[in-house]
Amino acid sequence: MNPKVLKTMEYHKIIDALVHFTGTELGRDLAKELEPSTDLDKVKQLLKATDEAFKVDRLKGAPPFGGIINMVPAAKRARIGGTLSPHELHGIASTLYGARRVKRHLAALHEDEPIPMLFQLTEDLSDQKALEDAIKRCIDDNAEVLDTASPALAQIRRELRGGEGRIREKLDTMIRSSNVSKMLQDQLITIRNDRFVIPVKAEYRSYFGGIVHDQSGSGATLFIEPESIVAMNNKLRETRLAEEREIEVILQKLTALVGEQSELLFYDCEVLAELDFIFAKAKLAREMKATLPLMNDRGFLKLKKGRHPLIAADKVVPLDVELGNQYTSIIVTGPNTGGKTVSLKTIGLLSLMAMSGLFIPAEDGSQLCVFDAIYADIGDEQSIEQNLSTFSSHMTNIINILNEMSSKSLVLLDELGAGTDPAEGSALAIAILDYIHSLGCRMVATTHYSELKAYAYERKGVINASMEFDVNTLSPTYRLLIGVPGRSNAFAIAERLGLSSSILDFARGEVKEDDLRVENMIASLEQNRLSAEREREKAEKLRAEMEELRRKYEQDLEKFEEQRDKRIEKAETEARAIVEKARDEAQKIIEDLRKLALEEGASVKEHKLIAARKALDEAAPAQRKKAPAVRKALKQRQIGPGDEVRVYSLNQKGHVVELAGKEAVVQLGIMKMKVSLDDLELVQQEQAAKTPQRTVTNVKRTKDDSVRTELDLRGANLEEALIEVDRFLDEAFLANLGQVYIIHGKGTGVLRNGMQEYLRRHKHIKSYRLGNYGEGGSGVTVAELK
Repeated sequence: MNPKVLKTMEYHKIIDALVHFTGTELGRDLAKELEPSTDLDKVKQLLKATDEAFKVDRLKGAPPFGGIINMVPAAKRARIGGTLSPHELHGIASTLYGARRVKRHLAALHEDEPIPMLFQLTEDLSDQKALEDAIKRCIDDNAEVLDTASPALAQIRRELRGGEGRIREKLDTMIRSSNVSKMLQDQLITIRNDRFVIPVKAEYRSYFGGIVHDQSGSGATLFIEPESIVAMNNKLRETRLAEEREIEVILQKLTALVGEQSELLFYDCEVLAELDFIFAKAKLAREMKATLPLMNDRGFLKLKKGRHPLIAADKVVPLDVELGNQYTSIIVTGPNTGGKTVSLKTIGLLSLMAMSGLFIPAEDGSQLCVFDAIYADIGDEQSIEQNLSTFSSHMTNIINILNEMSSKSLVLLDELGAGTDPAEGSALAIAILDYIHSLGCRMVATTHYSELKAYAYERKGVINASMEFDVNTLSPTYRLLIGVPGRSNAFAIAERLGLSSSILDFARGEVKEDDLRVENMIASLEQNRLSAEREREKAEKLRAEMEELRRKYEQDLEKFEEQRDKRIEKAETEARAIVEKARDEAQKIIEDLRKLALEEGASVKEHKLIAARKALDEAAPAQRKKAPAVRKALKQRQIGPGDEVRVYSLNQKGHVVELAGKEAVVQLGIMKMKVSLDDLELVQQEQAAKTPQRTVTNVKRTKDDSVRTELDLRGANLEEALIEVDRFLDEAFLANLGQVYIIHGKGTGVLRNGMQEYLRRHKHIKSYRLGNYGEGGSGVTVAELK
């Protein structure tokens, strides 16, 4: 991209803002080198990465890049054998930890919200936990070598602390002595040249002997190492040298580990730099309230409420513009200070930002093109050094543009043809515009010349535009109006300012009739546009109100469904409680039946059985309210005797024996119950309607009926046998039998195995076994009932 265009569009200010949002030196270097790309696929990839980072920043916040440094210089030195300092090693460990932290941050979000590009980048980061741990075992957070870095270092430092303690103790005893204290300037111990000394008054120098290491500025104080501790200081110095040698050994070992992983560390730095740079773009987008633009290479450009990013949000006027579909060139006419230059720069700068993989400050759905180049001639190009006039400077720039542009370029021209004779300037401007337009590239040009208004009307693919001007306030609104040429507004402004009407009438008489018709036509267009704008705003307001109503309806619906689900859940909980209560009551009644059976022998008195059955009926859940409309709709005919029905409260099927008012006696297996008609539903209504009603006989067992204690199944197949066993076990259970015998024979064992598998799952069976000697052996199964 032409550097002059980047400077003209103030692209460097966008880069400065981007650099501000980087968190590492690595990311800052990438941000500073950012330039627009002319490759559509590359631009789409850059924008996709920015979009993923924007999603992460919005949902979870940007990953933390603190503590990450540029490891490349240190890793290079390690690779060639140089010894790294504790500070450099600490920086490497901090960066490796930061890399793992970034990786965890993005991986956690990727599970719920896919971010494939960023996730793949973090997957490429090498696992350097072992190197990080090795460094942290030896270097602390203050970049100091730890005592635990090696056993030898720990021993040396213990000796150092012990030696320092002995020296301080000896000196402390000395300075507290009454004879010595008067010879001291201050009763304190200090250090000079890594040796312990005391401040002695100059006149007592000979008393102490030893070594003078320093003196005060006035010479009144000498810092003397007393002779009695010289040997101790010498020993301490030797220990310190040993410490330095051991630290050097430790640092060399750690440096060797870094050198072994240097290639991976280089690559990790590249990945971290890329991630920091991508998230800086996302943060910039958030700051600018920018959106993702759609990109193409067809030369199509459509900005929706595009804003110049360098103008304050409370002052910038949004720009709506479309280029490259019905028309490829826009000619913007009108007076100065209307915002034409800002419009040109907005189009150019937003295009450069999008081509750099940055979001643009515009509404969703804005589209931009990846041009092969963007050319601009904007502002005062006068050059004192080259002694060129404004016109000459502009023409030199335009000639360069004409020589370099192609059909896939974007050309932005400001005040084309200005700075020379109006007649020649307008003719030259028309010729230049015609040449650029014929080449097929995209162009936006501004001019003062009214002749260019007619040019735009006469050329296919060229459209007029102007900057809106409020005559009432005598000020521009800075809004770009596509399809409406600019008006001079000179007469209106002069009239508002109080110019005599006679002068104005004379001036209007000097204007050609054709020019007046053009001005009137433009005024009519503006009036129609304002009317259409008002209607559009009204429609937008209605649409917004409808959207709000729809949103409120969806919220109410969601709230209603939530309340409905809660009530259903509550009803189910209550129903379960009712059923559980009914089961408990039924169990109690069964226990009473067993007691009655024991009292009456093998049978139960009829009146007692009726009383027990009534108690069981009363244990059923209380009568429900009327069934829902849906349930009523399913009842296509009245329930009658013999119908197969489902009892809602028990979720059981049965047959109606007889009707009793609003209740029905229903046969449920071996039991009969009185059930409300509202608690019943016909099963297989159509089939039931076609099938003749069955007569259900109520068989009552009395004490005269004999109850079998054994069942012979020999000769039956497994399916028939299971039916018989089920009936047999129900009878035995009601008769309160404790044990029964099932005869199946020995045979192949199929009937025996199937029978025992059935008994294992049966609700009335407590246990079972094969018969003992004298009971039939393996040809009989003895079952014990609960």
